[in-house]
Amino acid sequence: MKYVVVIPDGAADAPQASLGGKTPFQAARTPAMDALAARGRVGLTNHVPDGLPPGSEVACMSLMGYDPLAYFTGRAPLEAAAQGITLGPDDWAVRCNLVTIRPGSARADGGSDASDDTLMEDFTAGHISSEEGTELLAAANRGLAADFPDLAAQWEFKPGVSYRNLLMYRGKAGTTAPLGADLKATPPHDLMDKSVADSFPRGTGSRLLTEIMAKSAAWLAGHPVNQARIAAGKRPATHVWLWGVGRAPAMEPFTQKYGMNGTMITAVDLLRGLASLAGWKRLEVAGATGYLDTDYAAKGRAAIAELATADLVCVHVEAPDEASHQGDAVEKVKAIEEIDAKIVKPIAEFLASVPEHRILVCPDHPTFITTKTHSRGPVPFVMAGSGIQPLGQQTYDEIAAAAGGASILPGWKLMGEFLRR
Repeated sequence: MKYVVVIPDGAADAPQASLGGKTPFQAARTPAMDALAARGRVGLTNHVPDGLPPGSEVACMSLMGYDPLAYFTGRAPLEAAAQGITLGPDDWAVRCNLVTIRPGSARADGGSDASDDTLMEDFTAGHISSEEGTELLAAANRGLAADFPDLAAQWEFKPGVSYRNLLMYRGKAGTTAPLGADLKATPPHDLMDKSVADSFPRGTGSRLLTEIMAKSAAWLAGHPVNQARIAAGKRPATHVWLWGVGRAPAMEPFTQKYGMNGTMITAVDLLRGLASLAGWKRLEVAGATGYLDTDYAAKGRAAIAELATADLVCVHVEAPDEASHQGDAVEKVKAIEEIDAKIVKPIAEFLASVPEHRILVCPDHPTFITTKTHSRGPVPFVMAGSGIQPLGQQTYDEIAAAAGGASILPGWKLMGEFLRR
């Protein structure tokens, strides 16, 4: 049996006035997904339990068949795993975005003045390149050592991909960590075009993280990378934004839990980390960017080639989520159509030649164009293939799934249903 999972990240949405009252899935031309619906099972699930953050860190863990209430410890530890960083029992990881905050002082006490104009203009700092980010984080490490000399031995910024980076804390046995399980921080993508003045961390360690964020403005201001970006008409990285704090999770290997291994195809560190912790192979694809310009067709070809040896292949595509964060309905529809034509269609055609096979398409969470941010709530899935009885739907979208489809809750049980022979 060959299994394929396609995750159109953040593709689920609500009807849009700009799309004639249709959701992006309804507005998109998706003949391949609709064909799966006609010969398979369409329904709703929910990958984000109440009380957990509505992001891919929780939702994709659920989609991979792991109960987030049992395994989730934070986003940053997953991204650390993607970089091959091992967290000890006393270590913590913090997600660090390079961001653009509109001019104004981000006060270290979390307060604001009436004259402050501290809006989150861009949570990606203009999709800054990895090379630029590495240079800026080197400056941040120098600033950290200068302004917080007592922290230098245990704290370090680690560059990642583009704006997605980490701040690591290496603890010592028998000493109390400066961070706590009650620490909460707002993801910067939830603050697009909003004031950051009242959105600084809260809980044990919040003052320290807020002070680092405030000091970062001086560390990055005037840096040659930012000067060059401004001269080129690009947005500078004005601050680091710290969130997604957590300690090492202990995920049961997928082979032990479900009796097979998997391969992950993604351009996002978070998914790479989840794959590593589950014991999956990580397949890197040239041209996969984690953005709207990703090479969809290359991902489809890579998945088909991998099926020669792998039992389960998962293709994750970030593009619909990125379009949602921009509030761009047209780009979101385009991303869904590209996934259908260049990933789902060729994979489904290949699987037709495989005697025993199944395919599942399911977003991880809704990302609403109107709010430009992630949300918990129902998402539509479609699964088709060997042993799956058709339910009679003719289209795959949120409305069709709600009207007469199946319901599999909680979301982490979807994987078990999909793999059940």
